[in-house]
Amino acid sequence: MATSPELTEQDLHNLRQVGTTMVANAVERFNLRLRNTGFTHASVRCMFPDAPPMVGYAVTARLRTGEPPITGGTFRDRTELWKTILESPKPRVLVVQDVDTPPGRGAFLGNVHAAVLQAVGCIGCVTNGAVRELPAVRSSGVQVFAGNLVVSHAYAHIFEIGETVNVGGMEVRPGDLLHGDQNGVITIPHEIARDVPPLVSRLQEAERAVIEFCRSPSFSVEGLRQMMKPLF
Repeated sequence: MATSPELTEQDLHNLRQVGTTMVANAVERFNLRLRNTGFTHASVRCMFPDAPPMVGYAVTARLRTGEPPITGGTFRDRTELWKTILESPKPRVLVVQDVDTPPGRGAFLGNVHAAVLQAVGCIGCVTNGAVRELPAVRSSGVQVFAGNLVVSHAYAHIFEIGETVNVGGMEVRPGDLLHGDQNGVITIPHEIARDVPPLVSRLQEAERAVIEFCRSPSFSVEGLRQMMKPLF
């Protein structure tokens, strides 16, 4: 599991006050990773874009939905997953990599599993696979990021828990700090998590200055060039 500093509820609250795109801008400034890594690409979308930002720690799993079990008609026992979630730090986000090709033949998350996730302290679920029964899932309060929608759970079963996964181009380890909103999901390196909100405030101020300059009668390309420097 990824090592994390002891973030307080205030730290988490501060992160919830900023959008994911500005978090991405701030994370880039620390030069801890390549700028094309650490976030979901367009294959994973936010199912409830009007919800506030989601901030929580990852619990990881892998999923298959397309093939039936060797014996019996369905896969049922998910006790290990629920226990792993309960042993993970709060607030919790379940991150599920659907390894089928293509992903999303069936859905793991629907009305029942949304209720279960809420009961075990999950505030969200991120998957490259499918989800279903969105009205009921929304009412549970669980935020969802997924690749698509589907009508059936098919043969959905979790077969691996607690490993590094890749969902929508974003590599996620157990315990990683996630931030998500209508734009997508990003991982925040633990060592800079507390520093992100104040840096976002400074970047937003610089952006406002540029926007105001673009709308002013004194606009010039040379002036714009100088004002853009703090943003990149």
